[in-house]
Amino acid sequence: MDPQIPFGGRISGARLATLLGEWRRRGSRQGAADLAAAVELHVLDGQLPIGTRLPAERELADELGVSRTLIGAALDRLREDGLIASRRGAGSWVAATGHREAGSSARDDLLDLARAAPAALPGMLAAVDTARRELADHLTGNGYLTGGLPRLRERIAERYVARGLPTTPEQIMVTSGAYSAFVLCLRMLAGPGDRVLVEQPTYPNAIDAVRATHALPVPVALDPVRGWDPVGIEAAVRQAAPRVGYLVVDFQNPTGLRMDAAGRERLGGLLARSRTPVVVDESLVELDYEGDPVNGPPPLAAFAGDLALTVGSAAKSQWGGLRLGWIRASSELLDRLLSPRFAVDLGAPVFDQLVLAELLEPDGYAALARRRVELREQRDTLAAALRTHCPEWTFELPAGGLSLWCRLPEPMSTRLAVSAANHGVQLAPGSRFGVHGGLERWLRLPFGLPREQLVEAVRRVSAAAASVRGRADVPAGQVPVT
Repeated sequence: MDPQIPFGGRISGARLATLLGEWRRRGSRQGAADLAAAVELHVLDGQLPIGTRLPAERELADELGVSRTLIGAALDRLREDGLIASRRGAGSWVAATGHREAGSSARDDLLDLARAAPAALPGMLAAVDTARRELADHLTGNGYLTGGLPRLRERIAERYVARGLPTTPEQIMVTSGAYSAFVLCLRMLAGPGDRVLVEQPTYPNAIDAVRATHALPVPVALDPVRGWDPVGIEAAVRQAAPRVGYLVVDFQNPTGLRMDAAGRERLGGLLARSRTPVVVDESLVELDYEGDPVNGPPPLAAFAGDLALTVGSAAKSQWGGLRLGWIRASSELLDRLLSPRFAVDLGAPVFDQLVLAELLEPDGYAALARRRVELREQRDTLAAALRTHCPEWTFELPAGGLSLWCRLPEPMSTRLAVSAANHGVQLAPGSRFGVHGGLERWLRLPFGLPREQLVEAVRRVSAAAASVRGRADVPAGQVPVT
């Protein structure tokens, strides 16, 4: 193989068309520019990794319903910007994230509304100082803790007990984040061609993880107001016979919905009776703005039987920079997880675990309670800004989590994300949260930024939305940022 042509997977024309969603602005005559911008968005978002081979011009033209001339013009723009490279007989592939990232379009004032993650929890530096002193006790060992730091496993187990799920430290495995935990569970439970039950919409990286194992995600619709449909889930379990399910029942990402105790009992009973393993993602469970998380509904695993695996994370509640998560499961399942784990990593960093163990002491939960008050204020600030600057958008105010799931006045989510980037705001289009794309009338807006930045971000997004919809009447105070 030519060393100048990177090895990578190929994306089909049908899959790329689905990924691009509603990429063309209504009434726009700049079709090539619109298409190039949409492709660039997904390159920068990591959906089209470097080395990905693009479909042939004719194939993509047929799938998008446009001329080959338009496709060729879009590819020319992408080549000029350094995002793709081509060679006769070899086609085109993603070559880089583009020189514009460090060039004229790079912005010092870029506001990130693509990631739902807050800054570090107050008290982080104090926990680091304590962990640094404790590290000396571990330096004489080899540093490999397959299950995790004993003290940390004890703290995590105690939290499950307080929430109504009897748990011992031996039922906890510390991982390098909740995503890593889910990947480990998938490697153990599913393989090529197996079906994996997921909500629609759902966490985008979970969809990517399922596809990376060559399994097939099976979506079950989640109503943005009423929530989960137990009849639909039961039908999917019966008809698709999934090897495993992936569910987020606490402040679901992206909708913010939470399943009540009765719903958990019914769903858990269904999964237990059908012997369907389920991975329950509780990354957001500590971000409850209506009460103490300990007093919330019991974990789904309390009803789902011995095939339930619950994953948690420090990323959303403490800080993403810790890159720590965990799996709570039966000792038998944790033993089975050891084999796939050794193929992924040999354990989480000891120092990070010492820091998190300190943060999970009683004083750390007091700091987390104060964090919830701050995040609730940020949620309310974002909601108020949307009602002022985007009055046609609708949303349900979530009782927890980190984002609002907004319904747009027309299918424009992907086009809006492209336009917003030019206004200094990074967005994740609704199509990222769907198994087969779509969701163009929906947009997730996190509220992890400081309040003044949230207001500014909404002003910019409103201006971007006005440009996408072809309106000249940008409201006062919403001058587009250039």
